[in-house]
Formats: sequence, C-alpha cells, structure tokens
Amino acid sequence: MIGALRSVFLACAFMTAAGFASGNGSNISYSVTSFDDLDGWAADDHTAAFDTFLNTCIDFDDPDWTSLCAVAQTHSRETARSFFELFFRPVLIQDGKDGLFTGYFEPELEGSRVPTSRFRYPVYKMPPEAKASNPWLSRREILTSGVMDNRGLEIAWVDDPVELFFLQIQGSGRIRMTNGSTLRVGYGGANGHNYRSIGVELVRRGVYSAHQVSAQVIKNWVRRNPAAGVELLFHNPSYVFFREVRRVSSADGPLGAMNRSVTAMRSIAVDPAYTPLGAPVWVEKDGAGKLRRLMIAQDTGSAIKGAQRADIFFGTGDAAGQAAGRLRDPGRMLVLLPIQRAYALLPDGF
Repeated sequence: MIGALRSVFLACAFMTAAGFASGNGSNISYSVTSFDDLDGWAADDHTAAFDTFLNTCIDFDDPDWTSLCAVAQTHSRETARSFFELFFRPVLIQDGKDGLFTGYFEPELEGSRVPTSRFRYPVYKMPPEAKASNPWLSRREILTSGVMDNRGLEIAWVDDPVELFFLQIQGSGRIRMTNGSTLRVGYGGANGHNYRSIGVELVRRGVYSAHQVSAQVIKNWVRRNPAAGVELLFHNPSYVFFREVRRVSSADGPLGAMNRSVTAMRSIAVDPAYTPLGAPVWVEKDGAGKLRRLMIAQDTGSAIKGAQRADIFFGTGDAAGQAAGRLRDPGRMLVLLPIQRAYALLPDGF
C-alpha cells in the first residue's frame, strides 16, 4: 500500500476468519439489505468472485463458514450468483467514518543473487536479534552501522534503493534475476519502529501539496535529489525484512494475510475487527472510474482501519502500481455474511 507499511497479521487472520469480530467502540451500526439494493450486482462476474472465495474458504474453522465452503465446492461455477444469493445477506457495517478505497500492488524489481556494480542494494532476511527485540535498530542504524554486513542475510541485491524502499511498503514482491528467473519475496518481519510517511514529510516541508503526492512523485523527487533523498528515506525509521517464497507459482498473486495468493481486482485488504477475513465483500467505489464488484477480504494492512475502509489489490508490476497509487476514492462496502450471522447482528426485537 502507498503511504503505510503493509503488515501480515497471520495470527489475527485465523482468529477473525472463524466468525465475525464486532469492532471496537459503541458507534457501530449494522443494516441487513437485499441483493436488489446493491448497485450493479446483476452485471458483475460472480464466477470470478466465486473462484476467489474458494481459494481461502477452506481455511475457515467456524461451522457456519465451513458448511458454506463445503456447499460452494459442490456448486458449479455457472451457479455462482445463486450461491451467494441463497446463503448470504449483504450487511452494511458503519462506524461513523466515510468510506475510503485505496489500492496496492506487487512490485517487480531487477536483481541478482550476487552483488555487482549495478546490483548493490541488499534485500535482507531478518536477523535473530531483531526478532528478540522490539523495537530494534532504526532504518538509519540498520543501513549505516554495518550491523548487517558479512552475515549471509542477503536474499538478493537490487539496483534501485528507492524501489527497494517501496517494496518494503508493499511487503512483498518479485525480483527478476539476471538469468531470467524470478525470485518472489514476502514479508519476513520488521524492526518494530512505527512507519512515518515520507509523502507527509514532503508536504510538511512545503515541497508538494497533499493532492500532488503519489508514489511516483516521491520516487522522482528522491532520484532528482540523491543526498536529500537518502535523508528523506531515513525519515521513516521502520524497516521491513523479507523471506523467500518458493511455494507460490509465478502465475499466482502474492500471499495475503490468510497465507493464500490474492487475486488482482478480486481481493481486498480490510480491517478484520469489522470484516471477517475470507468473507465476500460488495464494493461500490465512486469517483473516477466507478467500480461495482464482488471481492473477497483476503488481506490486512496497518493503514486499513475502520468498517468502511479497504485496499484493492491491482496486480503485479508498474502498470498495476501506477493504477493503485492513483486510487483514493469514496464509496461504500457491504459484507456478505451467512444468513444466520447477518440477522444475529440486528438489535433485539428488530
């Protein structure tokens, strides 16, 4: 995600996937609606959403959800729409905050297994002392103190420190190697420092107005101002370490918070305090390029907080990154819950 560190909360993912977490606070409201109230529902490709749902529903361990997953596995793809309409009800969950949709993607970098004059910037595994200390050293200390040197912690070397910085923001990505192969890396831990946005810092300095800031704008500024750019990156003390991901096919998306591959334009990151991971979610994104689509909540992120907040996964590579970076639109989202779960959320006597 742009502007905030992506986090993979695996424990949280499996705890909330079992049922429904009711969020924090007393200003939460629930409204059960019908599918006729969903703008564009009939025109969507329900089969695509059905396939994505099947990708993670097998990880549920709550009886209501596991039974629906079992039913889904007996349904044909041609009956996907009727499956959702028969067994779910759309629930509008509100916490007093306006809806907001942003985007994220899987970066692709150029790299090498060995350092060269071009590939000079290491992608590190997490050192054991960082796991035992929270927080550990800051970004500046990690990169300037020599603490990582000559320890065999390098997974690969890449040619662009700015792209490496944004790889850390996204939390996963692909590295195209010099021999034509592809290395995939996933989130492997962090140094425990809070993320500080360098985009916000550029606005604070008066370099840009808030509406001008995007990932590409930040990258271009850092490259035009090498010395000041290094210092700007150090403004963010958070540092992400990686692990090599071997079991995911290059044709599949990166692993989300449920440890399953996410699907471009069908997977979203949500706040699991309000939306169960693995649940279908109807998205009505307004703004430029309106979007009406059934997606599956398969990921989380530290910037994704609230009942009406979601991050849409756009896919892999530069084009996906540019599209994701432009997205910041209003709208609403409705969670599809098993019928009995949906009506149990209504006030007594409703």
